[in-house]
Amino acid sequence: MSLVFGSRLDIHSGGIDLAFPHHENEIAQCEAFHQCQQWGNYFLHSGHLHVKGKEEKMSKSLKNYITIKDFLSTASPDVFRLFCLRSSYRSAMDYSDGAMLEARRLLRAVAAFVEDARAYMRGQLAGGPVQEDVLWERLGRTKGAVQAALADDFNTPGAVDAVTDLAHHGNRQLKAAAKAAGGPRSPAVFGAVVSYVEQFFETVGISLAERQCVSGAGGPAALHSVVEELVRFRRKVRQFALATGEAPGEARRQLLERRPLLEACDALRRDLAAHGVSIKDRGGVSTWELLDPRTEDPRPGS
Repeated sequence: MSLVFGSRLDIHSGGIDLAFPHHENEIAQCEAFHQCQQWGNYFLHSGHLHVKGKEEKMSKSLKNYITIKDFLSTASPDVFRLFCLRSSYRSAMDYSDGAMLEARRLLRAVAAFVEDARAYMRGQLAGGPVQEDVLWERLGRTKGAVQAALADDFNTPGAVDAVTDLAHHGNRQLKAAAKAAGGPRSPAVFGAVVSYVEQFFETVGISLAERQCVSGAGGPAALHSVVEELVRFRRKVRQFALATGEAPGEARRQLLERRPLLEACDALRRDLAAHGVSIKDRGGVSTWELLDPRTEDPRPGS
């Protein structure tokens, strides 16, 4: 270790069960070897990963563990990272399917907000202005809360809660704007919020913009173009099916005649959902996103 890090360490980590005597012995040997008063500045002792309902830690020797390969067949690495971040590093964590589902739900909710906010900024999400002053104030407060949480013994649960609360508040603003009459939009504040949310999750090793790739020529760019054209064609068909005359009787007749087109659009959305492509219809506008294939299929909208 000394060949790589030299005679001083800033941070040394390990399980709580190694604090004594393992780390005490390591400190004594290293300080004697390097002839220094303080070999390591900080020791971070982490809690164990427990099987929910049991007080014993998950370990190979106890045969109560799940392999990484088995875990990745049901969830993504980002889900596990968020699961860990929602607990203090000092505390024991209870591993359970429910905890993983909650982490997955939270991650997808934040990712959905980012997608919707980008759609709003591009003019693809119907709506008018939002309460910019409230959002700017909320963003500033969140930055302060995150900094304070991380400075408080690396309180990642507090930091994650602050950022997800910001995303939830921004999502409520988007929903309120969608119900309001059209008017001047407010893309700048959402750009700042999205940038901060993405930066935070990227800093802790979680990507909100992860996309599927396909093998062979073309790669992800080709896949993106194909899906974009398919969703654009579906949007035109759907808009035609929903366009009716002003007379009540004529409008009803046209809707009945064009109902098979709407049913075909819904069927296409369900088929694409099975392949990880989630389409969202908002009035006459349709947007899409590619989801992690290891998560559950998105529920078809109405």
